[in-house]
Amino acid sequence: MNNPEKPSPHPLRKALLTIEFSALAVLLASMGWFSSQAEPDHSINPAWLLIPAAASLAVFISFIGLMYLRWVVATSADNQLRHKIVFALLAITLMGVWIYGIASTWLSLNAT
Repeated sequence: MNNPEKPSPHPLRKALLTIEFSALAVLLASMGWFSSQAEPDHSINPAWLLIPAAASLAVFISFIGLMYLRWVVATSADNQLRHKIVFALLAITLMGVWIYGIASTWLSLNAT
């Protein structure tokens, strides 16, 4: 019953988890604040949207960083190129979705 030692986690893992959950808390708090401010005759300054935009970007970047640690850094050298290619495609797709969402929101605010 000899347990092999677990490899120590990557030094950036704890920082990325802290950033991800802190940014998620800021994102949820800002969404709650926006919903409490939503009144038909009261408009919110679009500059306030920078808070949830920055928080969501931090969530996405830390999530992508954690995926990189899990999928690319932890793999063996012979499979690393394939994992890097798949990871790059996934990261580009996730950032594209974020950019599309932010641009769509901003354009909808300017259309009114």
